[in-house]
Amino acid sequence: MELFLTANLAPIMFGALVVFLLSGFPVAFSLAANGLFFGLVGIELGLLKPELLQALPNRIFGIMANDTLLAIPFFTFMGLILERSGMAEDLLDTIGQLFGPVRGGVAYAVIFVGALLAATTGVVAASVISMGLISLPVMLRYGYDKKLASGVIAASGTLAQIIPPSLVLIVMADQLGRSVGDMYKAAFVPGLLLTAMYAGYVLAVSIFKPSHVPALPLEARNLREANGNSGAVSLLFLVVGAVAASFAFAKVYGASHPLLAADELGIFSAGVGIVGSFVFALANRHLKIGLLSRMAERVVFVMIPPLALIFLVLGTIFIGLATPTEGGGMGAMGAIILAMANGRLSWSLMKQAMNSTTRLSCFVIFILIGSTVFSLVFRGVNGDLWVEHLLSSLPGGTTGFLIVVNIMFFLLAFFLDFFELAFILVPLVGPVAEKLGIDLIWFGVLLGVNMQTSFMHPPFGFALFYLRSVAPKEVKTSDIYWGAIPFVLIQIIMVTLIIAFPHLVSVEKKVDMKEQIELKIEAPADYGTPADEEKKDDEAPALNFSTDTDKK
Repeated sequence: MELFLTANLAPIMFGALVVFLLSGFPVAFSLAANGLFFGLVGIELGLLKPELLQALPNRIFGIMANDTLLAIPFFTFMGLILERSGMAEDLLDTIGQLFGPVRGGVAYAVIFVGALLAATTGVVAASVISMGLISLPVMLRYGYDKKLASGVIAASGTLAQIIPPSLVLIVMADQLGRSVGDMYKAAFVPGLLLTAMYAGYVLAVSIFKPSHVPALPLEARNLREANGNSGAVSLLFLVVGAVAASFAFAKVYGASHPLLAADELGIFSAGVGIVGSFVFALANRHLKIGLLSRMAERVVFVMIPPLALIFLVLGTIFIGLATPTEGGGMGAMGAIILAMANGRLSWSLMKQAMNSTTRLSCFVIFILIGSTVFSLVFRGVNGDLWVEHLLSSLPGGTTGFLIVVNIMFFLLAFFLDFFELAFILVPLVGPVAEKLGIDLIWFGVLLGVNMQTSFMHPPFGFALFYLRSVAPKEVKTSDIYWGAIPFVLIQIIMVTLIIAFPHLVSVEKKVDMKEQIELKIEAPADYGTPADEEKKDDEAPALNFSTDTDKK
């Protein structure tokens, strides 16, 4: 029995952790208790030395000193303030009016606002609850299918998982030892593509089942001109003018700064167009110019503040002006200013946001401490080698590894949330992926899209629970569950697309500037005669420097 335990302690330890988690015991304590128990077993069996556990205090203090993790409370606080600042209500009302004449217009508005909230808050609960309270009654009132309405709201809220400044990407970068800024840049295109796929599904429903997504009736569109026009023409001209201004700025500024990176130039150009539109709308309102319709003015004044906040947070991170932690701090201050501008800032609001932020931050840190205890002992009993051998010997090489890992994450997401998956499994599969030659930034984004399903599929999808807590009584739990299934399938398709087309995730290829220099000392030849020996003594050895790049 002792020999069996000694040879198989790593798989037994992992199996015991699964039993602990499925029993419903708190995750942080399951990890820590499992690690300490098997640490004592390993010491008793002679596999570990007692000195190993003395490393735990240093590892825990290392977690507490990790600056990257400071971004989590900053972004959480920012999202909670924005949830109560009135921004979501204004956005949903305005965009719903804009898309109202189109079949499925409110659903498109929910998806668009979900992506915008994801880029400003990064908190799934805030997005789902806000849109569930505001949009679901409207969609039901005008005849939307209950399943579709529920699924659109839940899925759009989960975009906060993959669109920066996502909390899961911060944790993923920390666990994989990569830059949060690089992870944000890499996740931007997949997040936008997933948003487009959601909208594509709504478009397909509007074509094949138009009764499920009716347009808003005329009496519900209250942002019209006195003559009955929607005012969309002036908005179109404003958008065209903003795009033209951005393009012109990019041409002129790009020509004078040829070394400027394309993403930085794009951010600067977009900023010029957005600021120009806002200034023009202000002049139109205060100077009574009358060139913009009510719809155009409303869209500008409602959308520019969150776009400015996105630039403040993500723009400064992307151009290298701020770290993610600093960006989170600026975002929290920007959210306070927005709430103050809307007249919604109060001590009660600040207290609620700070309490919720503290709870979530403590939850994350305790899980991280527990996973540190577990991983220290697990590596001590050669668990990392066991996992590496298990995953690297799979048939199909790298593709087989990716398929098995994604299936494993998908199935475990039925029972664990994304924090638990990130802290328990990512440190185990990350080193194996790196040894197989997989870029860890790309791998992190792939797993982030996969773990997004943990919010969506029954029976423990948190987004479904958030929506259930605010949905009217006529919406059954079964409607919410069935409505989520098409969007879970879309997320699975997105995972497949990333594996099949890796370039969807933009990973910068950094040139390794290290150059191995080989030093050769060539001793002079043996001259043979006494005269030649004297000549040899006076002659210094020849030194030949060569690099690996010179070898052919």
